[in-house]
Amino acid sequence: MSQTTLGDDELFGEAAEEMRADVEEHLTKARAELPAAADVWETEANNVLGVLNGLRSALDVGDAEDHLRQAKKWYTMGERADAFEDADDLAAAIEELESLIADIDEAHADVSDLTNAVPELRGALQEFETDEDDEE
Repeated sequence: MSQTTLGDDELFGEAAEEMRADVEEHLTKARAELPAAADVWETEANNVLGVLNGLRSALDVGDAEDHLRQAKKWYTMGERADAFEDADDLAAAIEELESLIADIDEAHADVSDLTNAVPELRGALQEFETDEDDEE
């Protein structure tokens, strides 16, 4: 019976290592999907709408959310199975990425709102200017 227990313990240890590796792999993939700081900061646009469209594209997190979800799934499974001896680093990395992705998503939404508002504002200003010219 102790041989079976030893085998089970070894298998559990291997499974725990694989779970940790899966979490780390998905965290790495999620990080790789995030926009680069330079892409968010630098632009080559000729006008405000071009800047906003470029920024909106740069703020795309790609598959980062999917990879984060996978990391969280395997982390949760490992935690519930008490498979990790020390997983504070994984929990911190997940929390940090989750927060960063939420910030990027919020900025993306804000930029999308501006991308829609700026042309409308420009049109209203042009119409106002035309009306003023007509009155003169």
